[in-house]
Amino acid sequence: MAENTESQTAVASQEIASASNGSVTGDLRLHEFTSRIFRNTRFLRVWLPPGYDDPGNSRQYPVFYLNDGQNLFDRSTAFTGVEWGVDDTADRLIREQKIPPMIIVGIDNAGDERLKEFLAYRSFNPPVLRPLGRKYPDFLLREVVPFIAQRYRTAKGPEQTGLGGSSLGASISLYTAMAVPGVFGRLLLESPSLFVSNRQLLRDSRRFSQWPERVFLAIGTREAGREDKDEETVDDVRELGQTLRRAGLDDKRLLLRIDEGATHSEGAWAARFPQALGFLFGS
Repeated sequence: MAENTESQTAVASQEIASASNGSVTGDLRLHEFTSRIFRNTRFLRVWLPPGYDDPGNSRQYPVFYLNDGQNLFDRSTAFTGVEWGVDDTADRLIREQKIPPMIIVGIDNAGDERLKEFLAYRSFNPPVLRPLGRKYPDFLLREVVPFIAQRYRTAKGPEQTGLGGSSLGASISLYTAMAVPGVFGRLLLESPSLFVSNRQLLRDSRRFSQWPERVFLAIGTREAGREDKDEETVDDVRELGQTLRRAGLDDKRLLLRIDEGATHSEGAWAARFPQALGFLFGS
């Protein structure tokens, strides 16, 4: 891990006016965030639960970090204009008392650098020969998490801290959970790209045992668009699920969902997000 210095927790940033449009539910705040580790700038999108700013409220909140923040809250920034509806889902489940009030942090991807940042190993499909993903745990723990903790009332401990994403954003979440065990106690893996780097993440998982307390793992049966590839994709996820079972994750700790007919798309991940959020953070 990179050396932790005071300057790392004083990342150059600028708070942008709260997002306010017809696509956003609740209080969404945007921060322009510069990373010294990756040497680039992106937005952090911070969704706050109802009542966060109420007078006298000093409550500390669980926090859920999600990759590809552009796709989570706002259709105007989402890929193909389809968002996950994270704000709507979280607001509803909190008001229904199915999950505790919580903070959700969307970490924007780095655009053209997304593939490099989300791959920890060299890959020929997609072709990335100089991956940067091994720096991603440092980016989170030395930069993003301290930045959020300085500005918002976040609860401490793995049981209060989640991480997740979809596709390569899920793959780097899986890599991070294994690289820094005991930090993230809630893990969301939507359609993880387990085929990359000759299935290195699957091999790594077989040797790992300190898994998060709860894992939501899901895949659709029509993600690759070709029958043989669809079958391989599902088989990879089933193998990861079996590995987690052998490591001791029972039904209270692991929810594996094979979604018949679902594609590799924001719409599919949005449809499964209510179940994922309820499982990971519900009582």
